[in-house]
Amino acid sequence: MTLLGRRLPFVAAGLLVVGLAAGLMAPPDRLQGNLQRLMYVHVPAAWLAFLGFAITFGASVAWWWRRKPRYDRLAASAAEVGVFFTGLAIVLGSVWGKPVWGVWWTWDPRLVTTALMFFVYLGYLALRRATLDPLVRARRAAVFGVVAFVQVPIVHMSVLWWRSLHQPPTVLRPGDPAIDHSMLAALLANLLAFTVVFAMFLRARMRLAAAQDDVDATPGPLAGDAVSAPRLEGVSRDE
Repeated sequence: MTLLGRRLPFVAAGLLVVGLAAGLMAPPDRLQGNLQRLMYVHVPAAWLAFLGFAITFGASVAWWWRRKPRYDRLAASAAEVGVFFTGLAIVLGSVWGKPVWGVWWTWDPRLVTTALMFFVYLGYLALRRATLDPLVRARRAAVFGVVAFVQVPIVHMSVLWWRSLHQPPTVLRPGDPAIDHSMLAALLANLLAFTVVFAMFLRARMRLAAAQDDVDATPGPLAGDAVSAPRLEGVSRDE
């Protein structure tokens, strides 16, 4: 394990403490009050879902180009971490939506497209588990990983393409971000912290995937190797 690898969990923990402390010290929203503080985890979770699926897309393209197993491992690992953060974003959005919208779930375009993206990548992971041959699995997953990425821009643009209860972009927009600068600083701190957590998760999952590939590549004993003919007491093999 490299020096950076040994330090990465401590760096991630330290940045999380700083980011969450910044979120608690930032002023509350004028209308939503302290409920708005969920944004400091919800927004990074959504960003990391996009990042995970973008890595899956890039690694899938790289597999088609180079046919190296490490790209297949990277695509699978990033998809798993991306699904985790997508689920976290959906749950936190529901927690926020209940007091603000009055319901845990509404058929808002951003919510529907995010849920669809979540299930599409669950399907990606299911496809990988259902295919035993490594080469066939990598080939099918690479196609799926490229095609599924179309979900990401659809989710991102959904609040602009359709009428939506979800607020439009406040940071990634032309001109000055539509957010108080102290809140923006806290949000950026948490984006950095959770991105390092993402890197830690991705690295750990890649190591597990590499170890699993080594186990699968090691030939095990044949079924008949451990089977021997029974011997009767006092009877020789030649009788």
